[in-house]
Amino acid sequence: MSKGELAPGLYLVSVPIGTARDITLRALDTLASAEVLAAEDTRSLRRLMDIHGIALNGRPLVAYHDHNGAKMRPRLLADLAAGRSVAYASEAGTPLVADPGFDLARAAREAGHVVTAAPGVTAAITALTLSGLPSDRFLFAGFLPNSSAKRRSALEELAGLPATLILYESPKRTAALLADAAAVLGPDRPAALCRELTKRFEEVRRGGLADLAAGCEDAPPKGEVVVLIGQGASEKISESDLDTLLMAALSDGTVRDAADKVAGATGLPRREVYQRALALGRRDADG
Repeated sequence: MSKGELAPGLYLVSVPIGTARDITLRALDTLASAEVLAAEDTRSLRRLMDIHGIALNGRPLVAYHDHNGAKMRPRLLADLAAGRSVAYASEAGTPLVADPGFDLARAAREAGHVVTAAPGVTAAITALTLSGLPSDRFLFAGFLPNSSAKRRSALEELAGLPATLILYESPKRTAALLADAAAVLGPDRPAALCRELTKRFEEVRRGGLADLAAGCEDAPPKGEVVVLIGQGASEKISESDLDTLLMAALSDGTVRDAADKVAGATGLPRREVYQRALALGRRDADG
């Protein structure tokens, strides 16, 4: 396929998350043929094209990312309006998955242009296949808030979902995320930490949330991180059953410990379980 053979439109090109050979032939054809190239990181895309022997041949290669999206969208939309083919690539993985390309694709559709994809690898699905956690139902929740309070609130909303949770996080905040998850979802809830997927130092750590959090304190992860958390309870827990579980947990632990244990076992939001444990503890103290 040579330059100009692509029909006009926006092409969302998936690129490798690590190993350069994890790219499809269609993606290479698209990068070789598009009249305009846009990338979240132009240096990484240029390096990938050099590895695979794809020359720019005078074609524009422009940066499109979170900080310049509002400025660059009109330029790329003008290219589309002029009947050109535009290829957009994320820094790594699949465009629009935790990626600034979403606004560009939406604007192109709203303007009546064709938007299509050259699909490929994504860190979320790669991590899911390696995690050892159930993969029949999953939820990609992206990056949670940075502050602990907001992060815990977000985790409480996700607590009871009968699906494996997939989260992205920076290596510097991974230990804090796992600690908050252990507090909200229960210390023994199964989880996995995947880092540097498809790269030389690929690693998958598996265990309960509390153990993984402690491991990150002792050996902080480096590189790109994906955290996966086992699914919550899929069936409703009656109030009487919840009270029974809490009373058993309160018999040899504090209200906080009982709430952590039961929330982790049932998948119920920790805040709800804690409030009930607090009420039961007070009732028991009153005799």
